[in-house]
Amino acid sequence: MLNHVLESATVTKIAASVSAAATANASIWSPAIPPSEGIVLLVLSVGIITGTLDFTFTTNTAASDSGASAIVPIGGTIAQITTSNDDAVYVAAFPATALRGFVKVVGTIGTGPALISYSMITIPKYAS
Repeated sequence: MLNHVLESATVTKIAASVSAAATANASIWSPAIPPSEGIVLLVLSVGIITGTLDFTFTTNTAASDSGASAIVPIGGTIAQITTSNDDAVYVAAFPATALRGFVKVVGTIGTGPALISYSMITIPKYAS
């Protein structure tokens, strides 16, 4: 059963690998989240950074900051990333029902650049 569900998972690229010099370069809306069940995972791949990087998340019915709501991952916020815990993969998990159609990864860069890429993993609704 679990294998079948995992086989139906969809991985969607949110942001290609980029050297982000500022917060604007590290913050991006996802494409529309397909109808999903269970948990939606955001995979945040961080390479070498020179300063600090903080992740927060918002959700909305459109890829727009107007009317967006902050959302906290299951298990709480991701600790600040510094030169001592960079070059790693972080995962933010959200109940699919808590996302309003789009999710924005906000990567606040204290000192850039930061090497980053983001992906989203979803399980289609009613996979059987």
